[in-house]
Amino acid sequence: PPRSTPKPSSAASDVYKRQGMFFFDDNINILRLNDPVGERLAKIAKEKNMLLMVCDQCAVRRNLAVGTFEQCGSGEVKAKGLVDGVQAGCFPQLYTALGSNPPDQVITL
Repeated sequence: PPRSTPKPSSAASDVYKRQGMFFFDDNINILRLNDPVGERLAKIAKEKNMLLMVCDQCAVRRNLAVGTFEQCGSGEVKAKGLVDGVQAGCFPQLYTALGSNPPDQVITL
């Protein structure tokens, strides 16, 4: 007798997961405007729908964000002077940004 065709797998490896990279401390400097590595990363992130986020407190400390230390963690701090698409935030903003399609992993640098 003919065999039935197996249904496609719904394993996590077969389902697209959004990826995120979260940058801390001096590692955020790689995302400065016109940094060749940062510009390349921004291009890849846009093509692959990857989230690039910098620690808001680290960015404020390095004058790479608009906002105050008191606003850190609130979602009110905005990245500045960084490559296109970078967001500033803390873990609550990271989890919110990735919450509708949780990743298998988040890389923190």
